[in-house]
Amino acid sequence: MSLMEKIFGDLNKKEIRKIEKIAAKVEAFDNEISALSDEELKAKTPYFKERLKNGETLDDILPEAFAVAREGAYRSVGMKPFHVQILGGIVLHQGRIAEMKTGEGKTLVATLPVYLNALEGKGVHVITVNDYLAKRDSEWMGKVYTFLGLTVGCVIHGISEEERKAAYRADVTYGTNNEFGFDYLRDNMVTYKEELTQRELHYAIVDEVDSILIDEARTPLIISGEGTKSTDLYRRADDFVRTLTEKDDYEIEEKDDQIALTDAGVAKAEDYFDLENFADPENMEINHNVQEALRAEYMMKRDKDYIVKDGEIVIVDEFTGRLMYGRRYSNGLHQAIEAKEHVLVRSESKTLATITLQNYFRMYDKLAGMTGTAKTEEDEFRDIYNMDVVVVPTNKPVIRKDLQDSVYQTEKGKFKAIAKRVEEVHKTGQPVLVGTISIEKSELISDMLDKKGIPHNVLNAKQHEREAEIVAQAGRKGAVTIATNMAGRGTDILLGGNPDFDARKEMRKNGFTDEQINFATGFTKSDDPEMVKARDTYNEYKAKFKEEHDKEHDEVVKLGGLCIIGTERHESRRIDNQLRGRAGRQGDPGTTQFFISLEDDLMRLFGGERMQKFVDRMGLEEDEPIEAGMLTKSIESAQKKVEGRNFGIRKYVLQYDNVMNKQREIIYSERRRVLFGEDLREYIMGMTHTLIDNAVEQAVVASKYPEEWDFAAMNKALRRITPMYVPKEEYSTDELVQMTEDSLKEDLYDEFEKLYEKKEEEIGKEQMREVERMILLRVVDNLWMDHIDAMDQLREGIGLRALGQQDPVAAYAKEGFDMFDAMIGEITAETVTYCYSVTIETRSERHALAEISGERKDEYVDDRSDLQGAPNEENQIPERENKPVTYKRKRPKVGRNDPCPCGSGKKYKNCCMKKDLEEERRNGHA
Repeated sequence: MSLMEKIFGDLNKKEIRKIEKIAAKVEAFDNEISALSDEELKAKTPYFKERLKNGETLDDILPEAFAVAREGAYRSVGMKPFHVQILGGIVLHQGRIAEMKTGEGKTLVATLPVYLNALEGKGVHVITVNDYLAKRDSEWMGKVYTFLGLTVGCVIHGISEEERKAAYRADVTYGTNNEFGFDYLRDNMVTYKEELTQRELHYAIVDEVDSILIDEARTPLIISGEGTKSTDLYRRADDFVRTLTEKDDYEIEEKDDQIALTDAGVAKAEDYFDLENFADPENMEINHNVQEALRAEYMMKRDKDYIVKDGEIVIVDEFTGRLMYGRRYSNGLHQAIEAKEHVLVRSESKTLATITLQNYFRMYDKLAGMTGTAKTEEDEFRDIYNMDVVVVPTNKPVIRKDLQDSVYQTEKGKFKAIAKRVEEVHKTGQPVLVGTISIEKSELISDMLDKKGIPHNVLNAKQHEREAEIVAQAGRKGAVTIATNMAGRGTDILLGGNPDFDARKEMRKNGFTDEQINFATGFTKSDDPEMVKARDTYNEYKAKFKEEHDKEHDEVVKLGGLCIIGTERHESRRIDNQLRGRAGRQGDPGTTQFFISLEDDLMRLFGGERMQKFVDRMGLEEDEPIEAGMLTKSIESAQKKVEGRNFGIRKYVLQYDNVMNKQREIIYSERRRVLFGEDLREYIMGMTHTLIDNAVEQAVVASKYPEEWDFAAMNKALRRITPMYVPKEEYSTDELVQMTEDSLKEDLYDEFEKLYEKKEEEIGKEQMREVERMILLRVVDNLWMDHIDAMDQLREGIGLRALGQQDPVAAYAKEGFDMFDAMIGEITAETVTYCYSVTIETRSERHALAEISGERKDEYVDDRSDLQGAPNEENQIPERENKPVTYKRKRPKVGRNDPCPCGSGKKYKNCCMKKDLEEERRNGHA
């Protein structure tokens, strides 16, 4: 018991008592609402909207609106949220996290707050962990919303832009966290407001909130474009690292997830690549490639971290065991793995836009979440998202037995014991679910069961398509199922089998379409005889299967329910609890037990040597279990250590992104001004005044007497704004006597105002307004993308400041601000210069700057988008250097990352690029 609970009592129970009072008001409406006809029930939606318009709040209408949503659910999908589900719905409406055990019907719970909040007309987002659940829930629960007169959309991978826009304009939008995050970033790269997809971020409910906001929050979302082309260096680096031996040539620090060459390894690298000094900055590229090749060869495991499918490397999500199609590791790691596996090495990517999931979700006006396991991370939810966790009681008491861990000395002995246990349980007919943490381990157990002649199903990323079927039948008598991580599977394991699933399957077999099956499983009325026939057929099948499964259900209950065997402890206690939660749903019996060996990664890295020595002294056989309370405590201690470390990583990522977030808000607000057609003339003139101020201040800084001011330097700076400016050759004595710094500025303001008016007359005022927007948009995008690149490089080296007793985050914030300030200065200078330089031929069309794709930093890249920059014309604003240029050069174009033509060996951007650009600007080409 915590100190707070000792003083104030169980805080969770107090919260539940408060919510119970609201739930009682909801249930009090039950008789009144259930007596309404369908039409009267549907009429409640516009009625509630009217009440909100007249000044009532959502809390005022909550009891009646929840009662309407409950009745709507009963009439459309045949389910009426029961008491504890109402409690969960109220928690979600309050912007909190509802912890509800597996099988308590969280999908249905969400319909109550979603309906209520959608009445405001600002849109509600329901975020799920994968496309399958987003689609399934939008179709299944969508029946509730459409029955009550609301619109529903679904944002998943592969839909068209028109479908995506329509989905975001619906009252309720389902989708995955990555889709929502990437769409936000893309919206801040579009060139016209008509291309925007999302509305404002109003209210979101995150399903499996711990998985999305905790597990996946270690890695930011990134939009990336094509960067430098891949070279043969990846294959050469791979060939080299294959010649190395561990300890002699390289060392692995598994705890810190690091790998590095030893001195002997460095000597071999210098010999192999014919280098004098491997650590020389000139050899940075080779050094980086060797590092990524080492990581790919010796730390990234096939069939655990990734699989090879159709000649491509496909990443396996470490949290859900799913295949992450279209995603790529960044920083050259993906290319290194491609070289390792001898498949086509694709080009690298360049960061164009980035945001962490934490900062994306904190932009919502109200955020809520639901999961079966959140209490262990409540401090993090409160600290980062300002959400507390309310544990909602179960509908029926949990009678599942959680047995003590069975610990073995070796991994081999542990797997032998697991196979033996599965064999024993299977003989009784009790269903078994074996939870593993990787594809490799699931296939190892599958082989062992094959040898024993035990029929079973394997659910991992390779059997992705059969997922729902395997899970739905995992509770059948005699069923044996091996599954990777069970988070977000979305299908309940019903003891005796799932009659709904069997009925749907039978209908597909008999030629019914998905549309007919979808209608048949709902309760909406139709005059279409085909639809009516489909519903009758479904009901017949379901009744037949229910009768069979009910008998089997009773038999399985007598056998003890679902038996769950965990093959090792996960680094997070929540993941273990998710597996356990698959048994004992809705008052069913069940047993769970974890089998652990001292060779498991968690035990090996964090369990400590003391435990190994203690076990060695006992002298047990490899498949003989160790029963000792001390081991259980060590396991929990190890998990807490890892959870603490992972929280540190997430907080560290967020601290750095908070610096970028402030900058991102400023830049994105600039873009919105352009997109929404704001008149930028005054803004451009304000920028011009800033440049004039800078030029004058530099000229007068040395003296307070005008006759000593450096007018030549001032005029040179002003000529850089526009060659149209004709400087005054000299000033009379009277003029100098009367001149002040302010009066000089005012005169120059007037002069540049006249020059701008002249430019407007030449171009046309309306055309000039659109050209201003196009220029500002292009300049901001160009410099912002370069700034992201620079901030990435700053961050990579900033950790070393800690050696000098300096806080790296504070140093990053300070230097990042200075860099941002310099970028704003460049935006001002370039925008004004281009605005004064336009001609009647200048085209005002806005173009996307780069081919873009989304990425998870350090994890994967999403290659979904096909946006592409259009070819430039002369007199347009320069695109990024890795796209066609806008002005005619007198020498061959050199890419930013190409070797500098001067022969220094440095990259062009780090050597002569600035000098060359300055020269071209002076010659009137820019």
